[in-house]
Amino acid sequence: MNSRLKTIRVVTLGCAKNTVDSEVLMGQLKLNNIRVLRDGDKGREDTVVINTCGFINDAKEESIETILGFIEAKKSGKLKQVYVMGCLSERFKEPLQKEIPEVDEYFGVRDLSEIVSRMGASYRNDLLGERYLTTPKHFAYLKIAEGCDRACSFCAIPGIRGKHISRTIEDILDEAKKLSAQGVKEILLISQDLTYYGMDLYKKQMLPELIAKLSDLKLFAWIRLHYLFPTTFPNELLTVIASRTDICNYLDIPLQHISDRILKSMRRGVDKAATYKLMESFREKLPNAALRAAFIVGYPGETQKEFEELKAFIRETRFDRVGVFTYSHEEDTHAFGLEDDVPQEVKQERAAEIMEMQQNISLELNQLKIGKLFNVLIDRLEGDYFIGRTEFDSPEIDNEVLVQGSEKLKVGGYYSVKITEADSFDLYGTVEGKAKF
Repeated sequence: MNSRLKTIRVVTLGCAKNTVDSEVLMGQLKLNNIRVLRDGDKGREDTVVINTCGFINDAKEESIETILGFIEAKKSGKLKQVYVMGCLSERFKEPLQKEIPEVDEYFGVRDLSEIVSRMGASYRNDLLGERYLTTPKHFAYLKIAEGCDRACSFCAIPGIRGKHISRTIEDILDEAKKLSAQGVKEILLISQDLTYYGMDLYKKQMLPELIAKLSDLKLFAWIRLHYLFPTTFPNELLTVIASRTDICNYLDIPLQHISDRILKSMRRGVDKAATYKLMESFREKLPNAALRAAFIVGYPGETQKEFEELKAFIRETRFDRVGVFTYSHEEDTHAFGLEDDVPQEVKQERAAEIMEMQQNISLELNQLKIGKLFNVLIDRLEGDYFIGRTEFDSPEIDNEVLVQGSEKLKVGGYYSVKITEADSFDLYGTVEGKAKF
């Protein structure tokens, strides 16, 4: 088949880091004159590339179900080829080849040039940093590093993605300029461990310097930081955020637990006292910042008392956003040697308890916003409402602001919105005019 006539659909599962990987692949294919479709785009494809997630059991099951669905389409003649890439393929390539041999080829997380070649295209190093954005054109993710050097007991990522590798500041700034030229107004910095950035290249934590340089470019209204590891948190980062109006007052911290015993078993390198001290530092230096935290319940040996300790910490800290995961017993992790002794139904009950408590906290915090003005970035029009976010909310995972659709608003535009109503996870408001920064 002539590659110029080929149509390839790229289906992305999992996290924002996978989204970036898919966008890089799609950019390479598109600039090789191959027609590219995103998942959800209308059109008929010859080939599907599935970028999988293999982090925890639920993600693995979703990836396998997706693969099997496209294999059925291939068997019925609707597709000619199915390829699989990403974390699941990296982690379980041989078992997958045996169990689902109908897949034309499996690729790992570092096989981008091989995938491009297999699609009948030429991998072009001169296109590094070029991406085909799958997000709304006004925001984009920017990956600043790959891999992870942490040794958390429950996490398989270092074995999948390898050691932490920072990109140079120059490369990151160059890509930021390219994204800005495409109309991006909000940039979301991501990696497995944002605070570790620079340790391999520059022998010190360079995240504060990096975001200061990004801010100096004055390309984006908002710069947002994701996945700030709590251990050895660079306090100078808070000073940089406080001194810049374009860096969102938003701190995304995967804390995982508060019990000293469990934190030690998790190999987090931080204890309860240090965690409380870090929260105090956040509140002192960035009193208006939204705090998002992620936790794991049902870790091996987690007692009811330790779970209650975690609940008390969340209740006392009053996080703006909370994500809760039930522990997944993953092979090739240190915790896999422990007994997975908390029943699944207990894990789910504990997660539900925390989310119910957090729903009440979120409602209380949201109601405090009624009558106040916020700058809101409009993401989309849906039904009768324009839907957007404040600087305190990241796309797809946090609160949204709903504005009655009778207003003539522009998707990707910033507006000053007065909050008139609030529930647990949504705000409602009216436009007062253009946003003022």
